[in-house]
Amino acid sequence: MNFQQLRSVREAVRCNFNLTDVAQALHTSQPGVSRQIRELEQELGIELFVRAGKRLTGLTEPGGHVLPIIERVLMESSNLRLAGEEFAAQQTGVLSIAATHSQARYALPVAVQEFWERFPQVKLNLHQGSPRQIAQMLLDGEADVGIATEALADIPQLVALPCYRWTHAVIVPPGHALLQAPLTLQTLAAHPLITYDAGFTGRTRIDAAFAAAGLEPNITLAAMDADVIKTYVQLGMGVGIVASVAYETERDTALRAIDAGHLFGINETKLAVRRGGYLRKYVYAFIESFAPTLTQEVIEQALAQADLAAEP
Repeated sequence: MNFQQLRSVREAVRCNFNLTDVAQALHTSQPGVSRQIRELEQELGIELFVRAGKRLTGLTEPGGHVLPIIERVLMESSNLRLAGEEFAAQQTGVLSIAATHSQARYALPVAVQEFWERFPQVKLNLHQGSPRQIAQMLLDGEADVGIATEALADIPQLVALPCYRWTHAVIVPPGHALLQAPLTLQTLAAHPLITYDAGFTGRTRIDAAFAAAGLEPNITLAAMDADVIKTYVQLGMGVGIVASVAYETERDTALRAIDAGHLFGINETKLAVRRGGYLRKYVYAFIESFAPTLTQEVIEQALAQADLAAEP
């Protein structure tokens, strides 16, 4: 039994049983992948995959039982490598952060700068995506840390911890009618709205608030990030709803902001790590810089509790 056999099985499932894609992912040949899988099956004495001729079409019942074990073995082999690297080079390595645009643009810069000054030899990779994409990057081992408001807490293989709370703001050009009276859902619904795509930056709370009031908002444009929303508000296409942290008085001089916390409630941004993954010391240092309450002790306790809860 070897790691290449285990990787072949794992990638076969990830690639929807397409051996050509598996071969490309593992930088080998399709016959080589088939051989690795067959050799493992012979050694274990079971068939892991359902076959139609030479094609794989799914996992057998034993295969479904063995796959989580394979995943754990490969994760622990990665953890072992990372542990060795950490003690060999305490101040070097790679830190990969996955975040939504709003987090990367408005919430992360101070923590990233502090980390860069403290660990100048650590290479930083900053990936941006939707909350679901961020979760997948964590699950695939492409990111050490994920930061988003939506989705992360819904994935059982991740441990999501609260970082900070925030509210939405309504943004309009100077002199807009909404600046002249108290802000309500009814007055907002009378205007064309520009806000986040579904699943981004508290959009769930925006939709829920209008639905609870029996109102149908006229959302004329939805975008993934606040900069795009602000651009189209300035063009006069509608009223914007953004995270309050995305409005900067010094920069957004052509816009005005109205607090909308009383309409859409309080949102909570979460930081997630993969359950069972190995976190190097500088990863803990970055997390604590970004969210001071999330010390190494707090994170380790949360990971341990998640592992206990997952036990049968």
